Amino acid sequence: MTYNTFKTQKPMKTKRKFVNIIPKSSKAKNRFVNIMGSFHSCEVEQETDDKLFLVSLNRQYCFWVQKTGNEHWSISK
Repeated sequence: MTYNTFKTQKPMKTKRKFVNIIPKSSKAKNRFVNIMGSFHSCEVEQETDDKLFLVSLNRQYCFWVQKTGNEHWSISK
């Protein structure tokens, strides 16, 4: 009798993408300091042609931001 042995495959790790953000408006500056812990880096959870869905490093704040022309945030990669 023969048995087939299959190696258990480890799930593939995908590289996480991060961007740095700079608050421009007073509303963004307030959230940046009080909710995001003043960390400039955010993880990109989703991306469309014109928007990014970002999550702060401390995982306390998530938001959609337009890639260009955003009045509240500047994005640098």
